[in-house]
Amino acid sequence: MSALAQKLGGLFGGVRKGPPRSSAPRVGVLGRNADAPGRVQAFDQALLWVTVALLAFGLVMVYSASIAMPDNPKFARYAHTYFLTRHAFFMVISFVAALITFQVPVATWERVAPWLFVASLLLLVVVLIPHVGKGVNGARRWLSLGFMSFQPSELAKFSVLLYAADYMVRKMDVKERFFRAVLPMAAAVAMVGVLLLAEPDMGAFMVIAVIAMGILFLGGVNARMFFLIAAVIVVAFAMMIAFSDWRRERIFAYLDPWSEKHTLGKGYQLSHSLIAIGRGEIFGVGLGGSVEKLHWLPEAHTDFLLAVIGEEFGLVGVLVVIALFLWITRRIMHIGRQAIALDRVFAGLVAQGVGIWMGFQAFINMGVNLGALPTKGLTLPLMSYGGSAILMNMVSLAVVLRIDFENRALMRGGRA
Repeated sequence: MSALAQKLGGLFGGVRKGPPRSSAPRVGVLGRNADAPGRVQAFDQALLWVTVALLAFGLVMVYSASIAMPDNPKFARYAHTYFLTRHAFFMVISFVAALITFQVPVATWERVAPWLFVASLLLLVVVLIPHVGKGVNGARRWLSLGFMSFQPSELAKFSVLLYAADYMVRKMDVKERFFRAVLPMAAAVAMVGVLLLAEPDMGAFMVIAVIAMGILFLGGVNARMFFLIAAVIVVAFAMMIAFSDWRRERIFAYLDPWSEKHTLGKGYQLSHSLIAIGRGEIFGVGLGGSVEKLHWLPEAHTDFLLAVIGEEFGLVGVLVVIALFLWITRRIMHIGRQAIALDRVFAGLVAQGVGIWMGFQAFINMGVNLGALPTKGLTLPLMSYGGSAILMNMVSLAVVLRIDFENRALMRGGRA
């Protein structure tokens, strides 16, 4: 009878022989849970592979968009594969950083969020110091690290995201009171904004403001407060444009890029982006067949990569890119909602903040390339050339995968 009981107990989990197993999951390379059955995924593999697909497609398109640049005297000393090898190098560094980031528990990010925010503020100050910050095309946005140039505004996006999520968790009890709940966060974002506008980098400030606003809204701030803050931000950006001659010119060029005044001025990039997309029609002219990348379209490998995709792969290629970004944003937001359902509010807000970041920046970049929005200096996440952007995109997605890993561990009865 005892033998039968032992067999039944072993079948239904009532009796287990051998030493007790720890309830904490063991994390291996790429986060596979060593204690979980092979059929159970330890993290969202679909999100990982869509990210890899965007990175790989971006690498191909950066090469295609930049292969002819050495024919320009400005880049004559570069090899035709210069931007390809640099971008591949950035991707390797970013992948290593993402692997390390994945090993960091979300609770650690919650503890260091305020300090990371302070560090990003200091870097934004340092980049403005003459002979320290690196200037390109009239903007001082980079710090030279020897092997690459680092853009502190990319770190600021990530640090503001973490700080806003941590702030909302700490202020849950006063989120109905405007002055105690909202003003400190508004002051923090304003400090970042002042430093970014001094570079100038209005595009990054827009993304950071939207990330902070989104986290405040998702964190449960009173709706009237939220719309009041949104109105203040809209008025502030409108005033920035109204009192800046070159920003006003960009708006006028966006409204009429084909006019004689703007075609060779502020509307030059937009008009050639529209020409590139128009040449692509439905199926494109084929990989490598773009004409606009041959010194007609400036920044084809960075801000206007989507225009080259539209010319070489047509409407089909653009729709595929849009669909992938819609899917990745939706997936990240789902992971955030799942974390909040598991009573992990900070983790949930961080994941949703990353979703807002990726989705909004991709929306702005695509809108600019398609002529739906005024020209802004924002890259296409995961795809455009740029070391800092790829690095911080990968780190933020690694944090999301870690959040998903901890969600799944909790749902299996383990510990986050």
